[in-house]
Amino acid sequence: MDRHFDLVVVGTGVTSAVASRCREAGWTVAVVDSRPFGGTCALRGCVPKKILVSAAEAVHAARDLATTGVPAGALTIDWPALMRFKHALVDPATERTEQTWTRLGIEQVHGRARFVGPNTLAVGDERLIGRRVLIAAGSVPAPLGFPGAERLTTTDAFLDLTRLPPDMIFVGGGYVAFEFAHVVARAGVRATIVHRGVRPLEGFDPDLVDALVERSRSLGIRVELETEVRGVEVAGGRLVVRGSRRGEERRLEADVAVHSAGRVPELEDLDLEAGGVKREKHGVSVNEYLQSVSNPAVYAGGDAAALGPKLTPKADHDASVLATNLLEGNHRAVNYAGIASAVFTLPPLATVGLTEAAARAAGRKFRTSRQDTSGWFNTRRLGEAVSGFKVLVEEDTGHVIGAHLLGPHADEVINLFALAVRARVPAEELRQALYAYPTHGSDVRFMV
Repeated sequence: MDRHFDLVVVGTGVTSAVASRCREAGWTVAVVDSRPFGGTCALRGCVPKKILVSAAEAVHAARDLATTGVPAGALTIDWPALMRFKHALVDPATERTEQTWTRLGIEQVHGRARFVGPNTLAVGDERLIGRRVLIAAGSVPAPLGFPGAERLTTTDAFLDLTRLPPDMIFVGGGYVAFEFAHVVARAGVRATIVHRGVRPLEGFDPDLVDALVERSRSLGIRVELETEVRGVEVAGGRLVVRGSRRGEERRLEADVAVHSAGRVPELEDLDLEAGGVKREKHGVSVNEYLQSVSNPAVYAGGDAAALGPKLTPKADHDASVLATNLLEGNHRAVNYAGIASAVFTLPPLATVGLTEAAARAAGRKFRTSRQDTSGWFNTRRLGEAVSGFKVLVEEDTGHVIGAHLLGPHADEVINLFALAVRARVPAEELRQALYAYPTHGSDVRFMV
């Protein structure tokens, strides 16, 4: 059966907010998803992850103050209770999403969508024909090429574990590996991170990453670098992760091994070729208006679009840009300047703007303000052992072009620098601002 709409949206995550905007403008709209409505971030990503991190933060904070009047050295995470709390917060998101779209009159279709024409999608026996089609399908774990990769637990499954094993291995050295390892370590798990490169967390400042790696190790997390995973086997009821480091074979055993080696856009079963939609490694090929470069009826945003970083703030920005361009015609280009990013480890690591290497490659003339701040009051009062920063200030303009933070509340303080980068606030203005004191934000004036 053929059904016609002004807009068909594939995916129900952050970028799918476009559906509501267009429906409120009078468009007929359908949304399609083969999974529970709500998307990766709300159901399987940053929201449930941050709930777990919050518990780990509480334990970490208490343990760090164990010698200064908070006798909580044996404090740990009650994992079953934490998971019940997580489900109580996360699970209602699907029903809320469906109720909102029902109230707006948005047609909701459950199932796998695939292109059968330039603006036609097949979902089971139905054919949805859209004057415009938006691909906002989110992401899935990246495929791994070594034998036994199917034995790895996905991040989705990790977030639903009812109990934790004594030992866990995280294959990959990105956000997920470090965040989850820091969480489970606070619950008594012996955690190991296996990364094939010399340095994990690519894209963050290398010196601060090195400091975080050492801090992770001091907290009992094993970090194996330059180790290429060759396969995963089962032996004696446990998983054996086989790897190679500088030509030497490595064998690491655990009860559970988690795929934390990155995610890719969920596009494989959409049959983009049948829709005349060009794609590349990082997603659908789009122009600055997020319109497909090969099919003008199709747009893409969030993780599905090749343009921009794969971050929730980017997906939210895309939703706003897409709504404007769909309703008013292409005249608003994306602007990803000043998108901050954080790794919710303990302590957190955060970044915005250019790294030193990227600034040099771009030919920018800048000065770098840097310091190990582990001796600063705001670090010491929390009992933390590691903190530091780098801030890049352009010589000609005095504008902040990059900031990199490690330490307590770095994930919040980075937002001040994100505003400075995006709004081109001079470093001198940050220095002269009147901050609440003593706060981590008030330390910004000493960083520029």
